[in-house]
Amino acid sequence: MPSAEDKTLQDVIEILSPFAPENIEITPQSTLMKDLELDSVKVMELMMNLEDHFDISIPLNVLPEVNDIQDLVTEIDKIIGSV
Repeated sequence: MPSAEDKTLQDVIEILSPFAPENIEITPQSTLMKDLELDSVKVMELMMNLEDHFDISIPLNVLPEVNDIQDLVTEIDKIIGSV
């Protein structure tokens, strides 16, 4: 059975896929800005989609700490765990 973090990772990748360029493999180590070429508008749109999906509020002050997909999953799991 997949762990909660694995499930979060799968969900994040699924939500992120429409934002990423075609033919780019999304891995936990993929960076949002560099590898996936997301600009600030796309990042904010992604955050809103993630908040809706997970029914959470992602504080803007955590975004500077989020460099790659794994960082994002870790932050989401922290928020979910604290609810």
